[in-house]
Amino acid sequence: MTDVLRRGRGSLAFSFLVQGVAFALLVTRIPAIQDRYGVSDALLPAFLAAVPILAGVGSVTTERLVKRVRPSRLLRWSQPVVLLALLGVGAGERMVELGIALAAFGLAVGVLDASMNMLGVSLQRSYGRSIMLSFHAAYSLGGIVGASLAWVGAHWHLALWVSYLPVVLMLLPAVLVGSRWYVDDGGGAAGEAEKPAGEGQVLVFKWLLPLCLVMTVAYIGDSTVSNWSAKYLQDVLGSSEQMATVPYNVYMVTTLLGRTIGDLGVRRFGAVAVVRAGALVAAGGFAVVAAAPGAWAGMLGFTLLGLGLCVLVPQTFAAAGRLFPGASDAAVARLNVFNYVGFLIGSPLVGALGDLWSYRGAMLVPMVLVLVTLVYARSFAAQPDRYGGGHERPRTADVGRGSNGL
Repeated sequence: MTDVLRRGRGSLAFSFLVQGVAFALLVTRIPAIQDRYGVSDALLPAFLAAVPILAGVGSVTTERLVKRVRPSRLLRWSQPVVLLALLGVGAGERMVELGIALAAFGLAVGVLDASMNMLGVSLQRSYGRSIMLSFHAAYSLGGIVGASLAWVGAHWHLALWVSYLPVVLMLLPAVLVGSRWYVDDGGGAAGEAEKPAGEGQVLVFKWLLPLCLVMTVAYIGDSTVSNWSAKYLQDVLGSSEQMATVPYNVYMVTTLLGRTIGDLGVRRFGAVAVVRAGALVAAGGFAVVAAAPGAWAGMLGFTLLGLGLCVLVPQTFAAAGRLFPGASDAAVARLNVFNYVGFLIGSPLVGALGDLWSYRGAMLVPMVLVLVTLVYARSFAAQPDRYGGGHERPRTADVGRGSNGL
């Protein structure tokens, strides 16, 4: 273990934390953003959907960019754009300015998410042990910090730009300085530093499909909690308005806890066992929420959801890196698109089922979807033999050959 790797791990963890802060500051102040720009309830979903759609475009673009530009450089310049776009959301006055700022935020977030996880996968490979969950734990911590800062801004009735400006002024120079220690491909050894990332590597997409499905399911579950936990607790379980704000905070705290200790579980029991356990705990959480007789039982269910869902996304990225060790950057970028697919599906799905059926019944749908993860748990093995329902793992020499290379 070298100082280069240690510094690389620390600087990347800080980037994850900063991204958690920025994203939380945006999504938790949506009502204030709506009021500032006069966005109607009918138009708001279009603005909200545009961000993950453009993030998906950014992720796909990153898959192509890493053939010529190293992920560390993409991360170094996309993170400042995210922070400046956040400030633009708070400082604008007209709806067109909001649209431009959100478009920049979405595109940059797609590049940022993909490049951060690319570096995380390559660092884990260099470490030779599970560290991926620790990066996502930093993101969860950042989300808690960002949500707390947003609460302060709302409590003191601060203008959005007043809330955002000190955060951006503090974090922007910090991420630029920290970017000096990003590490590509485990340390940028001599010879490797001059080789463009992903050169000559083509992804065989069909072997990645099981992981894409797991990623989608994980974010359907996550978006269900973030978008519906407060409404469910208040409207279905009869809690007070104040208590209805607690489940998401509990979810974030338990997500942080699970990810903090998750790497130890992967090292001790293996990724397959941890993913299976996470899926079962998450499914149990949805079952408890659906059957909860009151608010406190519902809180227990959301606690279980945080502990269960928290392991799925980091381990899915790590599994993609193991599946395509010679094309991990392309695999991570393609997989990252399904982060946004799950986010786009989850909230409308639960809302539509809740209106047509019942919100209790709607909670059973993500429960069943999470259990699908058990079918593909073998894809998370350290040395998997078969993928995608019986397909043999491609040899390195075969990656990119034939009509199946996408």
